[in-house]
Amino acid sequence: MKTIKVHFLGAAGSVTGSKFLLETPEMNILVDCGLFQGLKELRVLNWEKFGFPPTDIDMVLLTHGHLDHSGYLPRLVAHGFKGTITGTSPTLAIAGIIMRDSAKIQEEDAERANKEEFTIHEPAEPLYTVEDVERTMEMLRPADVDQWYELSKNIRYRFRKNGHILGATFIELDIFGKILVFSGDIGRKEDLLLEPPQTPEWADYLFLESTYGDRLHPDEDADSILANTIMETLQKKGTLIIPSFAVERLQTLMYRIWRLYEHNKIPPLPVFIDSPMGNEVFGVFEQFPGWHRIPPTELRAMQQFFNIITSYKDTWKTVDDNRPKAVIAGSGMVTGGRVLTYLRYYLDKPETTVLLAGYQAEGTRGRLLLEGANEIKIFGKYCEVKANIMILNSLSAHADQKGLLDWMSGIKNIPEKVFLIHGENMARDVLRLKIKDVFNYPVHLPWLGETYEIPLGDG
Repeated sequence: MKTIKVHFLGAAGSVTGSKFLLETPEMNILVDCGLFQGLKELRVLNWEKFGFPPTDIDMVLLTHGHLDHSGYLPRLVAHGFKGTITGTSPTLAIAGIIMRDSAKIQEEDAERANKEEFTIHEPAEPLYTVEDVERTMEMLRPADVDQWYELSKNIRYRFRKNGHILGATFIELDIFGKILVFSGDIGRKEDLLLEPPQTPEWADYLFLESTYGDRLHPDEDADSILANTIMETLQKKGTLIIPSFAVERLQTLMYRIWRLYEHNKIPPLPVFIDSPMGNEVFGVFEQFPGWHRIPPTELRAMQQFFNIITSYKDTWKTVDDNRPKAVIAGSGMVTGGRVLTYLRYYLDKPETTVLLAGYQAEGTRGRLLLEGANEIKIFGKYCEVKANIMILNSLSAHADQKGLLDWMSGIKNIPEKVFLIHGENMARDVLRLKIKDVFNYPVHLPWLGETYEIPLGDG
């Protein structure tokens, strides 16, 4: 009997490292190819042998460009993958930016670790290099949304818009008549920048993200929180530091702060944008106006309002700037990037406020700050935490539990199986029970490294 073997190579019991290998009778397809982040026990998996021969994979389909969905691609290529990598045009543009940034950070971190001797490896090496990324870029092939593409006699796929970030989609795969739906990361119906997600009508097998499967987003006024936090920063003559994801979140924060200023809700305050990757993503917004809601005139006005930092030299100038100010810098979960430089020098000051603006995965510095850590390790040294730590949950680009249930409610058939992926164990177990109560669908919680066989019948 013919089968599809589904290999769960990432995002099974965690929210990072999305990789799902479909071994079919006609070809092998990898859906997403992300890096593991957060806990050390997850990060070390990036260095292990890939769970399926890269040389035997025919193509990669990307739901979107985030690091935990695309960031492992250069490593896959370095180990022999020679197929094609397909996503929407904005997804491929963003993935390219993120991969280059990731490689550069890894090279810099390895160099710093060797120079300052805070590594247990001799010598420390990057997971992959900028050169590996450039080889990967040659394999990218864009595809349109809402169009079926034939891959072989019995396999076809299409992308459908999914909110979340620019270019993001869910993927429908028709494999020998079975419809497999990979949700990717599902966006929210009410989004300042993006259209509501499309929804699937049919799914024999549904692979559903569960990041916020155990909770609802708070009913908070993000603009009021931002305005009040900025006013308090001015009163304390302090510094507001907002660690931000470079894609979508940074642009959302910029748009909200700019509108607050335009509507006289906040006074003039120097706001520094220190995210080279975020600046490049801003260019993708300009390149693909049909994918978002910000008019071109407002995009240009926003760029004039903010102090855009383009060099590390200017980062240090901003660190030394004693005026009350706000700094938005990568990365969103404080795992790396320019924000670490600011936190290293400002985290021990009571007049500093750190405003976390999204999901903080287990094992990240952002999660430690959120949970009240007294100190965190940056560049091999412990930094005392005296700053005020806040969280702004309502800016999440992920659907919450209600949003996930609404998204799947349009499916007309009863799925043979729903796989809950891309969520921590508590979140997906709560969502499993909720799906059982609401839909009575059969739900499976795959474990990392599991292989699940889907029968296709005889022939």
